[in-house]
Amino acid sequence: VQLVESGGGLVQPGGSLRLSCVAPGSIFKIYTMGWYRQVSGKQRELVAVMHPGGTTNYGDSVKGRFSISRDNAKNTVFLQMNSLKPEDTAVYYCSGGFRYWGQGTQVTVSS
Repeated sequence: VQLVESGGGLVQPGGSLRLSCVAPGSIFKIYTMGWYRQVSGKQRELVAVMHPGGTTNYGDSVKGRFSISRDNAKNTVFLQMNSLKPEDTAVYYCSGGFRYWGQGTQVTVSS
């Protein structure tokens, strides 16, 4: 089972990025889809999740700046990241039910 992420990269502080994650339909339709991030040497932390019914949860550090959404027709979940800060630098992982994971995409916020 593979979740395929895209959209990471280098951005200046205050900038924006949009991450995408395509999942198999069997996972996308059933599981809570979301994003987590990890910095080397630290635990993986919640960024944002969206439950099958549409409710969302966000990590405290990204509330008001990041937004999660999904396109059910394309089995894709998005993470819109605005007002990025250097402390947002991490590898971002797409998750299907905290059971299935993508390979990770690097986001670096630096001037």
